[in-house]
Amino acid sequence: MERRATAIRDGVRPGGYTLTVRTAYPNEVGMLGKIASAIGKAGGDIGAVDIVQSSRDTMVRDISFAARDVDHAHRITEAIKQVEKVSLRSISDPVFLLHLGGKIEVTSRVPLNTRGDLSAAYTPGVARVCQAIYSEPVAVWSLTIKGNCVAVVTDGTAVLGLGNIGPAAALPVMEGKAILFKEFGGVDAWPICLNTTDVDEIVRTVKAISPVFGGINLEDIAAPRCFEIEARLKEELDIPVFHDDQHGTAVVVLAGLINALKIVGKEMADLRVVFLGVGAAGVACSKILMSMGVKDIIGLDRAGALYKGRTEHMNSEKTWYAENTNPRQIKGDLSEAMRGADVFIGVSGPGMLTVDHLKMMARDPIVFAMANPDPEIMPEEAEPYVRVMATGRSDYPNQINNVLCFPGFFRGLLDAHATTVNEEMKIAAAEAIASQVTDKELQEEYIIPSVFNRHVARAVARAVTETAYRTGAAVRHRRSHTTHLWPA
Repeated sequence: MERRATAIRDGVRPGGYTLTVRTAYPNEVGMLGKIASAIGKAGGDIGAVDIVQSSRDTMVRDISFAARDVDHAHRITEAIKQVEKVSLRSISDPVFLLHLGGKIEVTSRVPLNTRGDLSAAYTPGVARVCQAIYSEPVAVWSLTIKGNCVAVVTDGTAVLGLGNIGPAAALPVMEGKAILFKEFGGVDAWPICLNTTDVDEIVRTVKAISPVFGGINLEDIAAPRCFEIEARLKEELDIPVFHDDQHGTAVVVLAGLINALKIVGKEMADLRVVFLGVGAAGVACSKILMSMGVKDIIGLDRAGALYKGRTEHMNSEKTWYAENTNPRQIKGDLSEAMRGADVFIGVSGPGMLTVDHLKMMARDPIVFAMANPDPEIMPEEAEPYVRVMATGRSDYPNQINNVLCFPGFFRGLLDAHATTVNEEMKIAAAEAIASQVTDKELQEEYIIPSVFNRHVARAVARAVTETAYRTGAAVRHRRSHTTHLWPA
């Protein structure tokens, strides 16, 4: 952990905000050093330095640097401007450059080079295909994109750590989700950002567009509306509906916990688990742990522990939660709940967990601090007091990342032609993810496989498909001539 601690002490955290500035200045000895010094004094971390143009009199260089956040980056650029004889020609953000024009597109899978190509792909040939689907509706799965297509549906009310930013601002996230579907699962996904927060209207709209898709992935919809939307769509559609913020998170949390328990030598049934945050993710994670035999779960929101009979700041999901968890009827704040806890799972906000809380836990504590971008407690602070630490971040070990679940999960659903999602599939997916860390590899800082491990999605897909058949969520079918290829 020394490298990360050093980076943070120096003012820049790995994976922070990056800018590239184009500087012009007299071609004199020492000028680059003055710029580098200004960046360093402002707390920046210089990366690449590239010559754009050089002459006897003038030097033009692109200089990249990392900063803590947007405000810090602006302070660094102001410091560069103050260097005598230096002019700042442009400031570019690589992230914005990557997003120019959007991140996804529709491409053709068939050639259109001749009249024959055109007549087969469109009129008159396509009419025969339409008639075939009309006569045998199930043929839509093999003769159209439906069998490999997922709608990523949001209303933009709970986007990442940004909150209610609306459907347009949510679109870059949904595009990113579509990329992950394609890259890791070979699934064609399309962002559907709805300009409404009305539950009835969202349900109506998704039902209306459902003939195009083989599955619905609900994304970044605020609780408690997300629970009702998912429940109604599951009831009214004949294709699977999966709210990734709930169930994708739950699957990956369970996978990490399965392996963490091997390290500490504890059993699910004996655990005391504390959840900080009882929104969509917290409720789903609690339910999947309960289905695995965990009996002692305490959930906390802003008002403290949920317990049977609590009336303040409640809704229907919290009422269910209060009636089905917290068997010891613990009341009060996080300090009360953490006494003797084996596991802490945070889906709340930064800085909510302290070292004093960790000292109250049972032996070999497990902490999953998953608030993003900043966890409930930083790993550097927690390290002396916990046995296994996980976060939602990519710059620390043990990243609890939904991309380990949803691409393979939907690949399996689509391959099986599943009509619904059930708890057995989620557990099978979690066990498949956990299995990708072998006993030889398993250690405190490696309880969950890398998001770039291409075997994960395949293992999840197989587990979901077989479980769908076994539980009756799908009927084994003869494979059509259409074959789904995994990405290389």
